[in-house]
Amino acid sequence: MRRKLAACLVAVCGMLAVGPARADWMQPVPPFKGNDTGGIIAYTLAAQTDARQLAVDHCASYGKVVKFLAMQRYPGGYISFACRWVPYGSAQRPVRTLY
Repeated sequence: MRRKLAACLVAVCGMLAVGPARADWMQPVPPFKGNDTGGIIAYTLAAQTDARQLAVDHCASYGKVVKFLAMQRYPGGYISFACRWVPYGSAQRPVRTLY
């Protein structure tokens, strides 16, 4: 019984050692990704285009306004934003754009 258990353990460890280790099994995050609550813009894309206008257009398609949250200013970093119904401190509804 012990020999069988030891043989199975050696076989499992051998299979795990031979199999490739893949750290990149997930799809990469696109440079611009978002939904109705907000999104992220890659810093490299923001250096090439107008990130503020991208975020404004994205939130306007949901009838909301943009609020920028954070910025990581290095290659590989992201700019995050939230889409809000009403700007802070305003009693009016946001301007609705039709696309």
